[in-house]
Amino acid sequence: MPTSSPLRHAPLRLGVNIDHVATLRNARGGLHPDPLRAAHLAIEGGADGITAHLREDRRHISDTDIARLKNEITRPLNLEMAATAEMQQIALRHIPNACCLVPEKREERTTEGGLDVTGGLKMLTPYIARLRDAGIRVSLFIEPDIATIEASAKAGADIVELHTGKYCHLALENDAGGIAREIERHAKAAASAHALGLEVHAGHGLTYNTVAPIARLPEIVELNIGHFLMGEAIFAGLPNAVRRMRTLMEDARAERARTSAKPRKSA
Repeated sequence: MPTSSPLRHAPLRLGVNIDHVATLRNARGGLHPDPLRAAHLAIEGGADGITAHLREDRRHISDTDIARLKNEITRPLNLEMAATAEMQQIALRHIPNACCLVPEKREERTTEGGLDVTGGLKMLTPYIARLRDAGIRVSLFIEPDIATIEASAKAGADIVELHTGKYCHLALENDAGGIAREIERHAKAAASAHALGLEVHAGHGLTYNTVAPIARLPEIVELNIGHFLMGEAIFAGLPNAVRRMRTLMEDARAERARTSAKPRKSA
């Protein structure tokens, strides 16, 4: 694994997950609303990439959606998927820019928790190698946990995506102490991952109200946000929702850069 490069307040990318456009389509059947159209609108609003989760049960995104996205969008495609033989073959057929490996259970409404990399290291290492050999960057969706980050590096991942779900849940409960602990946990995890040469992403449950503290962490270079943006799109339109999220991210990043650039007062 290569050593990390010095931080220079890198720009923060936004990946937009379009799964729930497909959820709405599938609730009625037919072709409307079209996830590909949503991807184009997200890009119009400033999305740097598009994320789509192809689940085993195909509850939202379909195989046809993945083929159309790969062939037609003008930004990188991040394919979220379970680490199964079927999904590996689909990824190798389409060659997305990246694959994000996530835990998956049929009974869950959305992804619950991070991948057990330590327990799955023996299986994940050759699985990741095959995807990377095909030119696909591999991300692991994990809890902000140092041991899991170290296992991710051993497994050969390019990227870790830190699961922000617990932080966002505590924010909903206005638990100031819990929020502070989770932000500190994410800060330590991001720094550890960067030091090991891993690219650091984050996502799950982020909103306009919760994005700034995560966006301020300098090691994180990409946020992946979906459900909230699709909900806001109902009221404001998807390009406007994406633009507002980008503005909040960029403002938080700029604030971090200004703060760290200030000279320290001598005692």
